[in-house]
Amino acid sequence: MEVRLFMPLYSVVDRKDAGIGKKKPVKITVPISARFPEGYVHTVKLGDNHFAHFVEHEGYFGREHLYNTPTGDYPDNCERFVFFCRSVLEGARVLGVRPDIVHANDWQTSLLPVYLKTVFRDDPFFAKTASALTIHNMSFQGHFPPHDWHLTGLPWEIYASGRMEFYRRINFLKGGILFADAITTVSQSYASEIKTPEFGWGLDGVLRDRSESLNGVLNGIDADVWNPATDKLIPANYTWKNLSGKAVCKTRLLEEMGLPPGNEPLFGLVTRLTDQKGMGILAETLDRILDNNSKLVVLGSGTQNYEEYFRALASRRPDRVAVRIGYDEGLAHRIEAGADIFLMPSLYEPCGLNQMYSLRYGTPPVVRATGGLNDTVSDYNPTTGEGNGFKFAEHTPHAFFWKTAEALNVLRNRPKEWGKIVSTGMREDHSWDRSAKSYIQIYKSALSTRK
Repeated sequence: MEVRLFMPLYSVVDRKDAGIGKKKPVKITVPISARFPEGYVHTVKLGDNHFAHFVEHEGYFGREHLYNTPTGDYPDNCERFVFFCRSVLEGARVLGVRPDIVHANDWQTSLLPVYLKTVFRDDPFFAKTASALTIHNMSFQGHFPPHDWHLTGLPWEIYASGRMEFYRRINFLKGGILFADAITTVSQSYASEIKTPEFGWGLDGVLRDRSESLNGVLNGIDADVWNPATDKLIPANYTWKNLSGKAVCKTRLLEEMGLPPGNEPLFGLVTRLTDQKGMGILAETLDRILDNNSKLVVLGSGTQNYEEYFRALASRRPDRVAVRIGYDEGLAHRIEAGADIFLMPSLYEPCGLNQMYSLRYGTPPVVRATGGLNDTVSDYNPTTGEGNGFKFAEHTPHAFFWKTAEALNVLRNRPKEWGKIVSTGMREDHSWDRSAKSYIQIYKSALSTRK
């Protein structure tokens, strides 16, 4: 497959590291209402038949943040991503790249399927181009006031209740769902969940109407970057056949985080500190878990109340809890390698990656049975000994606590069975290879609708 990735040239992109500047960019002009702002497309070759195209516009993308600031969304997000979507199609034309498939992701690029079937419907360059849309999180939809509609260049007749209007607002994601030839989301369970009022965020009916075009395809992990046998960010490497290096990683993690040495079970948590990630039931449960002679290391950032909670917990129980607020790629790897059990009590989780990292690093996760967590973690069965982790259904402190207690019990009292759980997870394939094959079939199906 020839793959070309279009993305905005955000200010956080390291131009030198990305290879930007080695080749002269092409100039593009796109219509925004009655104006014609200009931009540039930088092309970087990533490998055989793989390219990245960075869309440059300093005014739209040369900002400190991507979509919002700590005080809220950028007020011109509609205009910014109209510009980006039009730039993708104009850029493809200028570069002479006639796509078979345009694969959009989330609300930021949801206008691409809309444009292909409206503004560019009779354009011979895109006559055979099909579209796919992947929904990563239904809670982010791209809502804008109706007075922004003129920016899109779309006909007014599709701003209607059965089209892109949503409670008197423009809804980019709704447009993508309605116009895409194929729709995917990032796990099979989430594909079912978003067709219900609980998880559909108001678009469950639209998704039910398009059920035949909706597929769940699990995300994958980079099996080269996340590999305990070769990972240079952890103090010792190991495999499922020889776990001695994992014990070294635990010892060194305790040292790094300032916790006293010892063999007590060590829980790991790398997450956004938000309600969606289950921090509410975690906060109600942690003291009881720690009282069961265990320790916890935390890496993450999020809402102020949870950041303050974890700082206070670490201050109150310094012999049991260590917290690092922020983002640290290396520490994330070392927590996955050094912890005994990983915690992911999410309220909802479209796919999730940390549970897959944890499985690969021999750190059985305790997860809620939702979305991708449900699809990747199989609950330990004490009768058969099968399973790669621990899974609870009800999103309550009680259910979460008893599942962590079960995990601790197996870790402490059934070492042979614990070893089987660890080796099962480490030997599973959660790479992109499997997912890519599913996407190829979806692309072929979408293309069949355009012939």
